Amino acid sequence: MKTVLTIAGSDSGGGAGIQADIKTISALGCYASSAITAITVQNTLGVSAVHPVDASVVEAQIEAVLSDIGADAVKVGMLCNAPIVDAVARQLRAFHPAAVVLDPVMVSTSGHPLLAPEAVEALVSRLFPLLTVITPNIPEAELLLGDCHITQSDMLPLVARELSVRYGPSVLLKVGHMEGADMTDYFYDATTEMITPLPATRVDTRNTHGTGCTMSSAFAAMMAKGATLTEAAKGAKAYINDAIVSGARYKIGQGIGPVDHFFHNNKTK
Repeated sequence: MKTVLTIAGSDSGGGAGIQADIKTISALGCYASSAITAITVQNTLGVSAVHPVDASVVEAQIEAVLSDIGADAVKVGMLCNAPIVDAVARQLRAFHPAAVVLDPVMVSTSGHPLLAPEAVEALVSRLFPLLTVITPNIPEAELLLGDCHITQSDMLPLVARELSVRYGPSVLLKVGHMEGADMTDYFYDATTEMITPLPATRVDTRNTHGTGCTMSSAFAAMMAKGATLTEAAKGAKAYINDAIVSGARYKIGQGIGPVDHFFHNNKTK
């Protein structure tokens, strides 16, 4: 069985973070292991507190998993602070996993900061050179590009390319924060310098909690199973779109609910 290690924060509401990652990786037929970087206090209404795990414990979790189980791919999510970024970078350099997918989690959907300002520099300088793919949304792309303000859909392929040229990894740019019915994400493959549009239509649902975590984990699982970068991007987009469509049928919590990670099993119900 192919294995995927997720390095991310825990979501007490179960819709995002480690919980969403493990659900996604399992749904796609891989074995999921984890290293928890933070304990969050949250539900469908938002995040009320974040408690980082000590960096030495994060590092020990990663080493324990990679020295025994290994990982055909690694997904990295919320890292909280610079010492945790450093700990993750040390272990990735030590074990050299074949594929590393980073969801650059900086701010929660409800506006709660999830990455300390000083950690952004550490993320870019120490972790980005070790990555295969980054999966930023529009606000994260704007932050990474400095004074860039993304307002038009025709800018998106250029933004994806610029992020890759500037930082090195391939880029899957997610457009969910933009208005309109068009939900076409863009994938820039740094190895081929090709841009692939990933089209979808916006679904009328409030259940979108954890979409970024889910999509990046799906990307990692696809790569663990041997997909090319572009194949993994297309597969991850198809998976998250189906999970959103299926999850629109449910009401879980009073706020922004989760997607349906196991829609394959629920299609007959």
